[in-house]
Amino acid sequence: MGYETYILVIGYIFGFYMTWNIGANDVANSMASAVGAKAITLKQAVFIAGILNVVGATFLGSHVTDTIRKGIVSTHILADPNLALIGALSALLAAALWVSFATWKSLPVSTTHSIVGAMIGFGIMAGGVSVINWAKLGGVVLSWVISPVFSMMISYLMLKIIIRFVISAKDSFNKALKLSPIFISLTCFIVVLSFLFKTPLGKNLSLKTHSAIIIAVIATVLMGFLGTLLVKHLVKKVNKNRGAEEIFRKIQIGTSCYVALAQGANDVANAIGPLAVIYFLVKTGTVAETIPVPTFLLLFGGVGIACGISMAGYRVMETLGTKITTLTNTRGFSVDFAAATTVLIASKLGLPVSTTHAAVGGVMGVGLARGLEAVNFRIVLKIMLYWVLTVPAAAITSMAIFWLLKLIL
Repeated sequence: MGYETYILVIGYIFGFYMTWNIGANDVANSMASAVGAKAITLKQAVFIAGILNVVGATFLGSHVTDTIRKGIVSTHILADPNLALIGALSALLAAALWVSFATWKSLPVSTTHSIVGAMIGFGIMAGGVSVINWAKLGGVVLSWVISPVFSMMISYLMLKIIIRFVISAKDSFNKALKLSPIFISLTCFIVVLSFLFKTPLGKNLSLKTHSAIIIAVIATVLMGFLGTLLVKHLVKKVNKNRGAEEIFRKIQIGTSCYVALAQGANDVANAIGPLAVIYFLVKTGTVAETIPVPTFLLLFGGVGIACGISMAGYRVMETLGTKITTLTNTRGFSVDFAAATTVLIASKLGLPVSTTHAAVGGVMGVGLARGLEAVNFRIVLKIMLYWVLTVPAAAITSMAIFWLLKLIL
């Protein structure tokens, strides 16, 4: 094998390792609340999330990617193909190592922020601190506050509404069944808009806001009607003594599936973006600000995510689903709804957002709805510490790997 082939093989190994870690850590965003609330079992969560992530990555993932994630580093450092190659390898491995460490500690971190930190390390080594877009980095820092606080408020309010109008009712089961069309329709509206605005396929459609809203309303009416019929059919032979929880158990499974599908579509770029840079540098010797991503690379990333989910996804799911607060189906639904709504609203307002941070904020919100004593603030503070450490840890690791690979290559 030639030199270029060795480099490409190394790139595939690093890229697969990164996608594996995305699956292992980020699966908690979609499935932790459902598993914690016992809407589905851990094995079912792994199976469902694995399939939906592969589908999301392959068919909804972007076929064009930025060579520098989030525009955090000036693209002129890519002018030297050799430096660009070493930088992409360094960023992939550094980000993967940090996410792997966080997963080993069973703590949820942002894989996007990990690759951003790794890119910063590469940028400093290749071009100095002047090539870093510090305003963009400021946005990353803001997301540590914006995402969890928004989500926390929404999940808190949603759970309070459910308690007031459903759980407090004399016959909470039938009350939940009666109001299920409202909750299903509201969820469908957020999900459809999120699909149109947040997934790469939806962005490629380039729909105006009013057009997207019209489509969402039509889809919501149809899906809300079908969803209500399905819920009524599924709960005919269930234990009605569980009250509203049995109704929301069915609804929650749907919201978790959407988040898993969107995760595959969006997060695969964190690994496949740098891998695509390596692929095209090896194949053509040059790289532009945006490059095409072959379908087989998206499939490769989706399979890597699925492997991470199946082999280590349980670790972070356990933390998010059981260690922050006790979840039930109504609380789990509130968490999923809050996370999806936060990501949608914040992204439309141009605010920095992280699904991981939104999921943690949502869990905190339903805990706080029951009082301060219902939240394990020790684990929350530990999670937040890892959020703060993500960018510098990935950056320093990337700098060290860059220096080492430069010596070798």
